[in-house]
Amino acid sequence: MPAQPQPWWQDLDTTPFHWRIPQQFNIATACLETADPEDLALVVATEDGHRETTFGQLRTETLRLARWMQQAGLERGDRVAVLLPQCRELVTMHLAAYAVGLVVVPLTVKFGPDAVRFRLQDSGSRTVVLSAADLDRFQDALGSCPELETVVLTGTDLPHHGHLSYDQLVAEHEEATDYGRTSAEDPALIIYTSGTTGNPKGALHPHRVLAAHLPGVRMTHEAFPQPDDRMWTPAEWAWIGGLLDVLFPSLACGVPVVASTVKFSPELVRRLVEELGVRNAFLPPTALKQLRAYGLSLGDRRPRTVTSGGEALGEELQAWAREHLGVHVNEFYGQTEMNMVVGQDRSSWDPAPGSMGRAVPGFTVAVLDPLGEPQPPGEVGELCVQTPNPGEFLGYWNQPEKTAEKYLNGHLRTGDLGSMDDDGHLTFHGRVDDVISSAGYRIGPGEIEESLMSHPAVVQAAVIGLPDPDRGEVVAAYLVLREDTEPTDELREELRQHVKHRLAFYQYPRVIEFRDELPMTPTGKIQRRLLRQT
Repeated sequence: MPAQPQPWWQDLDTTPFHWRIPQQFNIATACLETADPEDLALVVATEDGHRETTFGQLRTETLRLARWMQQAGLERGDRVAVLLPQCRELVTMHLAAYAVGLVVVPLTVKFGPDAVRFRLQDSGSRTVVLSAADLDRFQDALGSCPELETVVLTGTDLPHHGHLSYDQLVAEHEEATDYGRTSAEDPALIIYTSGTTGNPKGALHPHRVLAAHLPGVRMTHEAFPQPDDRMWTPAEWAWIGGLLDVLFPSLACGVPVVASTVKFSPELVRRLVEELGVRNAFLPPTALKQLRAYGLSLGDRRPRTVTSGGEALGEELQAWAREHLGVHVNEFYGQTEMNMVVGQDRSSWDPAPGSMGRAVPGFTVAVLDPLGEPQPPGEVGELCVQTPNPGEFLGYWNQPEKTAEKYLNGHLRTGDLGSMDDDGHLTFHGRVDDVISSAGYRIGPGEIEESLMSHPAVVQAAVIGLPDPDRGEVVAAYLVLREDTEPTDELREELRQHVKHRLAFYQYPRVIEFRDELPMTPTGKIQRRLLRQT
């Protein structure tokens, strides 16, 4: 059963809306202390079955890890990196770190060693937890991080290569008794987001960010939580969408979360819905398009709610979902720095055709011109969210200048273009900058260009997004090679693998073109917009 409603869930029907964020607030206690200990918290689907964890079991394991963290000398504000797929250990490491005031750095296992190395070094993480099966892949990256003191391995009962065993830490420690004493403003996690140039930026969020996500989650999942609700997403729990649109809001509402170690497929979706009782799902647009291409059609067991975000679905995909999944899809919009700010509840009202919906209760979204002045209805401008707001980040990690650039006239800038009609419906029109939106991932060209430039054959590199019917956009690279290098198909594949193994599989350029020169400004900057016109 869902947990009893808490004041910080917010009253979505109050007019005007009032935020209720306790001064003392902690993500771990919000997720662990409101549900019945005997209630189901987590279901992990595997190839040959599934494993269940109750809230009581989750709490015990979390607090044993919290005690270890306290005794290991980790201090409030220290960073702990979590490099794991969807699994119980990811949940408990996050919650244990929050419980004792540490800051979590979520990392996807789809990263390559260069991407992991940069984030560990930039965040100054003192501890990292990862699977023993992934150790060889990341060993060199871990060894080049001077502030990294401790490596914790899952999937092994004993210390391995001088690293600690997760299972042993849980077995050997008692539960922490002094925990959860953070303010709502204390930092909780750093989620790295891609920029248009240079390396990714770490968006630092405080504990209040969980409470600020509840209105959007509860609205788009139509009066969430309801009896028998059970949540799942194929999106990784390393991103804000997986963590704060799915995992932690569900636990905070006493709703079980389904995880999966099985590759995404229509068979998996059918199994999760029909056998494991998934009633609520966040399915990125690419996932929905894959299910349509596979010809999936669910039977009598169907989800209660499905949400999606990242790009507009269109009426054709909505119609397919209604017919074959048996449910309409509520779209939502946000970004890493402030998420779940626009959304739909199609059970209560009809969004304007093509729109993302309306501002979620508690958020004021404006369409501004370059000077920060509101645009009239129907006119395109930059989508901006009024601040201060409990959902906004604290700033970019160690980058105050970049943080300042994110604000305009009392609003947080999204970098996205949009318009608003007279009824408050918001429509997305594209990016202001060069961030690529591909298969639900927001990809900055700068990191990919640097990776390509590290290859000995490449002199110059420019990366843009090209339209794609399935992914929204695909990564395309335009390269100038050294004079003695032959532009061959073999080199193209070599460069793709170069990026894929050093950064992440979704960042590699699917399109590679060789050029004699790239369009440049008089000051030497690449003009990506001209490449899009060619």
